[in-house]
Amino acid sequence: MKPTTAITHIATLVTNNPDLGDGPLGLIKDAALVIEDGRIAWAGPTSKAPATDEAHDAQGRAVVPGFVDSHSHLVFAGDRTAEFNARMSGQSYQAGGIRTTVAATRAATDAELQANLTHYLAEALRQGTTTFETKSGYGLTTQDEERALRIASAHTDEVTYLGAHIVSPDYADDPSAYVDLVTGEMLDACAPHARWIDVFCEKGAFDGDQARAILTAGKAKGLLPRIHANQLSHGPGVQLAVELDAASADHCTHLTDADVDALAQGDTVATLLPGAEFSTRAEWPNARRLLDAGATVALSTDCNPGSSFTSSVPFCIALAVRDMGMTPDEALWSATAGGARALRRTDIGHLAPGARADLAFLDAPSHVHLAYRPGVPLVSQVWRAGVQVV
Repeated sequence: MKPTTAITHIATLVTNNPDLGDGPLGLIKDAALVIEDGRIAWAGPTSKAPATDEAHDAQGRAVVPGFVDSHSHLVFAGDRTAEFNARMSGQSYQAGGIRTTVAATRAATDAELQANLTHYLAEALRQGTTTFETKSGYGLTTQDEERALRIASAHTDEVTYLGAHIVSPDYADDPSAYVDLVTGEMLDACAPHARWIDVFCEKGAFDGDQARAILTAGKAKGLLPRIHANQLSHGPGVQLAVELDAASADHCTHLTDADVDALAQGDTVATLLPGAEFSTRAEWPNARRLLDAGATVALSTDCNPGSSFTSSVPFCIALAVRDMGMTPDEALWSATAGGARALRRTDIGHLAPGARADLAFLDAPSHVHLAYRPGVPLVSQVWRAGVQVV
């Protein structure tokens, strides 16, 4: 039998279970956790902690669930520094910049893509991310999309087929033929390596009818839908997401009242990606509007080389609090339990008994410091499945 471990003297423990502590975050002061076989076995005050085989003193640090980054694009090669520099010098963001990364990714070897992926995963882990989703979408050929997913699936179960990122440059004059490829031969090759299917439903990418065809084909192959929706303009993406019971509609920057109502009444999570607005100087999503309507909100990094080159969930939490109308409690919940909802997972994003023991220690007495001290590397330890990995 594996030994049990107690983590004691936690200044503030965020359980994300109101039954265990105060408020929606289930906060416990001077708390303890007991870990057994990689999962949380008990949570409560240090004074009531049961005996265990091993003990670990948190020394007055806060402990939060490991961050759940439910939207990233980490299988890529190349660099788009010049594009970012131009944008910060006054040029507007255009979705077509993805083509630059497509060319570099196609030219890269499997080993180069693997090395790049593991580099950014390690970077994210150091900042407290214990679960991540990542997508294809920078190959746009059957061979390149399949290899991206194959490489990603060696590192996470949350792999998303995004052959419909943009219309491949090879099909610029015949977008319908590219949709046929994405829903046919490419889907057949990619489905065995993925759990999800995604589409960029936006002007300059795919319209509502094309997006519906792509997501419907993916569902027929057993893939679960998610969608890039309403990032650059008002469009059909959010309504389509709710119609198809997509797990998540991601970006949600330009919403009508009907879009907000649909998200509030359905099971589709609104995943907000403030790194993209920061890096493109675009209008911020209105998280307050969604939360007040009763929609479920997740926060994620959208880590990608073009429009949001950050792997830091704490940075996105700070942005959400400063510029999107979220409280520190709401932002942390959205980056943990909200991300888990966006991946339709119940074993992560919280620290109640039965959850996977994924957690981050903060060099601070409270989770509020994630927004209060932006840019400071507060994550001092990371545990995944009950094992300290940072």
